[in-house]
Amino acid sequence: MSSLVTSLATLSKNGSTGIIEINNPPVNASSQKVRQGMMECLRLVAEDKAITSVVLTCAGRTFMAGADISEFDLPELPRPDYNEVHAVMEALGKPIVAALFGTVLGGGLELSLSCQARVALASTKLGLPEVKLGLLPGSGGTQRLPRLIGLAPAIDFMTAGNPVSAAQALKMGFIDKVVDDGLLEQATAMAQALAEKQAAGEPLRVTSKLPIDKASGTPAFFEEYRNKQAPLAKGGSAARQIVRCVEAACEQSFEDGIIFERTAFIDRKNSADSRALRHLFFAEREATRIPGLAAGMELRPIRKVGVVGAGTMGGGIAMNFLNAGIPVTIIDLNQEALQRGLGIVRKNYEASAAKGRLTADQVTQRLGLFHGALDMAELGDCDLVIEAAFESLEIKKSVCKQLGAVCKPGAIIASNTSTLDIDLLAEVSGRPADFLGMHFFSPANVMRLLEVVRGAKTDPQVLATVMAIAKKIGKSAVVSGVCFGFIGNRMLEGYLREAELLLLEGASPAQIDGAIEAIGMAMGPHRMIDMAGVDVAAKVVIEQDKAGALPNDPSYRVVVRKLNELGRHGQKTSAGYYRYQGRTAIEDDAVWKVCEELAQKYGVKRRDNISDKEIVERCLYPLINEGARILEEGIAYRPGDVDVVWAQGYGFPAYKGGPMQWADEIGPAVICAALEGYGRQFGNAHGYWTPSPLLAKLATQHRHFSDLP
Repeated sequence: MSSLVTSLATLSKNGSTGIIEINNPPVNASSQKVRQGMMECLRLVAEDKAITSVVLTCAGRTFMAGADISEFDLPELPRPDYNEVHAVMEALGKPIVAALFGTVLGGGLELSLSCQARVALASTKLGLPEVKLGLLPGSGGTQRLPRLIGLAPAIDFMTAGNPVSAAQALKMGFIDKVVDDGLLEQATAMAQALAEKQAAGEPLRVTSKLPIDKASGTPAFFEEYRNKQAPLAKGGSAARQIVRCVEAACEQSFEDGIIFERTAFIDRKNSADSRALRHLFFAEREATRIPGLAAGMELRPIRKVGVVGAGTMGGGIAMNFLNAGIPVTIIDLNQEALQRGLGIVRKNYEASAAKGRLTADQVTQRLGLFHGALDMAELGDCDLVIEAAFESLEIKKSVCKQLGAVCKPGAIIASNTSTLDIDLLAEVSGRPADFLGMHFFSPANVMRLLEVVRGAKTDPQVLATVMAIAKKIGKSAVVSGVCFGFIGNRMLEGYLREAELLLLEGASPAQIDGAIEAIGMAMGPHRMIDMAGVDVAAKVVIEQDKAGALPNDPSYRVVVRKLNELGRHGQKTSAGYYRYQGRTAIEDDAVWKVCEELAQKYGVKRRDNISDKEIVERCLYPLINEGARILEEGIAYRPGDVDVVWAQGYGFPAYKGGPMQWADEIGPAVICAALEGYGRQFGNAHGYWTPSPLLAKLATQHRHFSDLP
C-alpha cells in the first residue's frame, strides 16, 4: 500500500514497517517542501497503530546530500525547520532506521543522527562539511554527534569537514551496520528487530538523551581544541564556533544546546566569510554553464590522450588522465628527458603508495596505461593531445604545426600555454576549430584549476567535450577568452608590477609578502615566484618585451629580470628574492642591494614609510581593476568565474570569496577612490591607476559586481 503525502515525500508500508521516501532530485536536498512532507508522513505514522517501525530512505542516486543552501540567503529559515522535524522523529516513540547510500552530507547526516540506527551501503560517503562554507552543523550535529562518538572525534570530524567512508563511520560509531547490497531489506529487518525489542520492554535509544562525556570536556580541553584551529583572521571562525558549540553541549541541557547551536549558526550564516565561501560554492558550479552551448550536445569521445613534453608539467598533466583510467602517450624529443619524465611519474605514484593513498595494484594499473615515445607520429591515434612544451612562442608554434599534421581528424589539440595567443597557435596548427587552450596549474596533478581558453574559431563541441573531460579528471574548469595571460595571469601582471615597484621604493620582499599573507593570501608575490621559478617569471616578461606588449618604461619588472641574470632562480638554486636553507626563506641583503642599485639607475625615490595598508592596496586593487576590465571585454563570463580562478589557482583566500567578491565587501567606490589617490601620488602616465569603466560605473551607481546580470 502506498499513500502519497507530497510530491517530495511519500509513506508506504512493508508489513508493520512504514517506509518514508524523500524524492527531491538531484540530491534530495532538505527544502521546506521536503520538511513539510516529512512532517506529514511522521504524523500519519504516529496515527497508524499498525506501523511499529520506520525506515527513512531516499529515491534516486543518493540519500539526502545536504540542506537547500539557497534558503540560507533568506532572512529566516521557512518553517518547519530542521530541528522541528528531528524533534518529532525522536518523540515518535517508534524506531526509525536510516537507509544511507550515495553522499550523506550536512543536513542529511544530521537527519540520520535523529534516527535510532543507521545502515549504509559500503560505497557511501558521509560528512559534515559545513565548515567549508564558513558554517557549522546547524541542525543538531554539534549536539548529537558528540553523544554518539565522543567529544574529540566529533570535533575533529566537524572541524575538518571531510567525508569518510561507511567503513570509517562504522568504526567511529555513528553507523550501525554496513552492507554490500539489499540496503532497504537490511534496514527494514533492523527496524523490525528494534520494534520487537521495544515490545519486549527495551527502551529506544534516542540520540539526544545519550549521556555526554562531561568529565573529558574540561575548559583546558576546549581551549586546546580552539587553539588548534586557524586564527579568526585566517578564516578560523567557523571551526572555533564548532568547538564552542560542543562545549555548550557539555555545559547545557540538550534543548538549550540546540538553541545555542542555532544562534551560532545564524551568526555564521550572516558573516562575510560564510557569504564569500557560499559565493565560491555556487560560482564553481556556475562556471560549468557556458553561454551558447546547447544542452545535451554530443561530445567527442576521449579514449586516449597525448602529451607533448615530459617535463614536470607534462608528467603532472598525464597523471590526471591516468588517474581517471585514460591511457596516455607522452612525447619528448630527447631520450634522456623522456626517461626522466617517466621516472618522475613512477616515483610520484610509488610515493603515494608508500603513504597508503594507492595500492600496489593501482600503481601498476596506472603505469600500465602510460607510454613514452620520441616520435610525434605516435600521437596519431589520440583523441586529445595537449602540448606542454617550454613557454616560448616559437617553440609552441613549431609543436602546434606538427600536431596539426600528425593528429587524426576530429582529434582535439590543446595548448598548455599560460600567456600566449591561443588564436595564433590555433591558426598555426591549421585546425583552429579543433584547437583551444588547457592551462593547467602547477603541480598539475594536484591543483584543481583548469583555465579552458576558447579561441575565436573553437568548435562549440570541442569546448563542451573539454569541459566534460575536465570534470572527469577532477578539475574545476573556468572558460576564458583569448588575451595575454587569460584571466589569472593577466590580473597577476598589475599585482607583480606593484610588488616590484614597492621593492624599488624601499619595501623588502619579507614586508611585502607578510602584508599580503596577513590578509589571507596563501603566499606573497616573492615567495610565489621563488617557488615557481624566477627564471620562469622572467621568461614571461622577456616574451612580452619581444612581442612589444610592455609599456614604454625601462624600469618595468626590472628586478625579476636582474635576479634571473644573476642566476637567482628561486628555491631550485637556493636563491631568488630570498636565500634558502632547504625550503626556509631567509632575507638576503644581496637582494636589498640589487633593489637599491636599480632604484638609483631608474630614478626611483626610496622611502622608509611604506605601510602594510599601502602594500595591500597597491598590489590587490589594480588586480581587481583588471578583473573588471576582463569582465567588460567578455574574457570572463561572470565575476564568479574570476573568483574561482583566483581562489583555486592563485591562493586567494576562499573565505574572502575571490577578488571580485572581496571588492564587493570593500565597496567599488572605496577601491575607485584609492586607485585615483595613488594616481595622484605616483603619476598615471601609463593609465595604471585609471579605474576601469565598469568599476567606475559600479562606484557611481553604488552597485556591486554581484549585481551584474
